[in-house]
Amino acid sequence: MSITSIFFNLIMSLLLCSSAVTWATIDTYQFNNEAQELRYQALIAELRCPKCQNQNLAGSDAPIAKDLKDRTYQLLQDGKTDSEIRDYMVERYGDFISYKPPVRGSTYALWFGPFALLLVVVAVLIWRRKKVTPPATHLNAEEAARLAQLLKRDSHD
Repeated sequence: MSITSIFFNLIMSLLLCSSAVTWATIDTYQFNNEAQELRYQALIAELRCPKCQNQNLAGSDAPIAKDLKDRTYQLLQDGKTDSEIRDYMVERYGDFISYKPPVRGSTYALWFGPFALLLVVVAVLIWRRKKVTPPATHLNAEEAARLAQLLKRDSHD
């Protein structure tokens, strides 16, 4: 390996490492007090990222999550209550944004669907159990002889 090749690889490695550092941004917000910061952390933990779907805003690096965290921070700075902030987000993104959607007609499937499915499964299991007939325990002489013959033949194999 030549000096030029080593130097080139070193430069490329340094450039690659420095570009990775620029991607790792950290959200910094200035809060008036610790209670406000705790409210912010609780809100972004309970609001879902619209893009990631299975992640809250606190754990998401998606651009929309960053925008929603900024908006949550701004609403807190404007003196909005937690419920006003939640209502604001739900109004714009629907019940999906909340990990705790309200119970109403459009969310009945979310709230009661798992229980209804469980009831259906239990009902099917009970129904199938009743339909299953137990095996015959008494064999007539012909069936007993046939069974003995089969068992004897299998034991020799």
